[in-house]
Amino acid sequence: MGSFNFTVCVILMLLVMVVGAIPFEPKIGRKVGRAHRWGDPLIRSPVGRDADEAEEDGGGVRWAVLVAGSQGYGNYRHQADVCHAYQILKRGGLKDENIVVFMYDDIAKSELNPRPGVIINHPNGSDVYAGVPKDYTGEHVTAANLYAVLLGDRSAVKGGSGKVINSKPDDRIFLYYSDHGGPGVLGMPNMPFLYGKDLIEVLKKKHASGTYKEMVLYIEACESGSVFEGLMPENLNIYVTTASNAEESSWGTYCPGMNPPPPPEYITCLGDLYSVAWMEDSESHNLKKETIKQQYEKVKERTSNVNNYNAGSHVMEYGSKEIKPERVYLYQGFDPATVNLPANKIDFERLEVVNQRDADLLFLWERYKKLEDNSFEKAKLRKEITETMLHRQHLDGNIEAIGVLLFGPTKGSSALNSVRKPGLPLVEDWDCLKSTVRLFEVHCGSLTQYGMKHMRAFANICNNGVSRDAVEEAFMAACNGHWIEEYSSANRGFSA
Repeated sequence: MGSFNFTVCVILMLLVMVVGAIPFEPKIGRKVGRAHRWGDPLIRSPVGRDADEAEEDGGGVRWAVLVAGSQGYGNYRHQADVCHAYQILKRGGLKDENIVVFMYDDIAKSELNPRPGVIINHPNGSDVYAGVPKDYTGEHVTAANLYAVLLGDRSAVKGGSGKVINSKPDDRIFLYYSDHGGPGVLGMPNMPFLYGKDLIEVLKKKHASGTYKEMVLYIEACESGSVFEGLMPENLNIYVTTASNAEESSWGTYCPGMNPPPPPEYITCLGDLYSVAWMEDSESHNLKKETIKQQYEKVKERTSNVNNYNAGSHVMEYGSKEIKPERVYLYQGFDPATVNLPANKIDFERLEVVNQRDADLLFLWERYKKLEDNSFEKAKLRKEITETMLHRQHLDGNIEAIGVLLFGPTKGSSALNSVRKPGLPLVEDWDCLKSTVRLFEVHCGSLTQYGMKHMRAFANICNNGVSRDAVEEAFMAACNGHWIEEYSSANRGFSA
């Protein structure tokens, strides 16, 4: 009997020693995937990863789609944002074959770029352009190609590298977009715009295909919340954050005359407030420890500019909120150089900013100041600035007149600018919205990136059930064919 008790004691001591040798780390994210049993290979031999990490990761592939929706050197910041995001993901271990990049690619080699072949996203930043894949550039940066890429439909892609998100059920997808926006729409350098309803339908179709585990979207644009408000389901395993709510601008930063300023040779903004906030947060923390929720809270605080919403915006969230406890590295990867950085403790100083829709004017003005007086180039640029301002006045005046013609002088403005209750989409009939926008551009010229702000007016025309004949009559009367030829829809294309 004594021998038996001694044997039992020895066995118990050995078990305690074995169990004590297994590292324990409190779980930060949700428990996903199957439960592990004693003897499971992931626990017995984690191959450089702790058991919790291996379980949370689930063995899937990380995919990313990066979209700069603009063109032109005045919009430098959008391509700079996207190139910077690529570098973060690349250092995080994502492979080029799993990263799809959309950008017009007219910035790095622009004659206005003081550092040819180089793009920076911070006043003291290094080159973020080197090595960025040229998947879809120039005329191939379209909403249709973006949808095809997300769906993994190589046959629907027109031009470009042909690379698509060929994801499997255990894979995760990160999508980041940076550009101008408007109520219900995101800009693209080639028309038409990306419409909220269309994007949501693509996400639903992707979910129905069963070809991903979870997806996270970061969206930088004015009124970007309106693309998802009342539309984004909560059961698609997709979590979305946007730079602004459904009715406010987003903001450019690191611009000439600001603190900190870009290098003196730069005449344009280097980044965007929300984009800078999430990327500089990612580079300052250990993403195996920081959760999606922690990054969201930090980005929300910084994008508000310390709750100064006259120079900041409300970061919003939509979709599957249960993803928030997961760690950021599951989507952005992990840079080994950050292993000793904190999870979420670094605070950043307040940044000076400019309204997204005024950043192009700031660029034109900075360029104008540097030109010699009485030069041909300065006279040409003066004409461009004048026409830009006249086009803005033309658009604003036409919309105001249309409101009066459709709803009367006392109700016109309120009818066109009214905001629907939270939880309701911008418009019920998105086909009506598109046809109304197209009709306007036939009679009044292209909306351009500035005119996107008037999308709510067209949505409210549809929400009020105004007949097409009455709408066309008002458009014709208000515009009467008067617009600057450069801004005609024949030259610029249709937004819908």
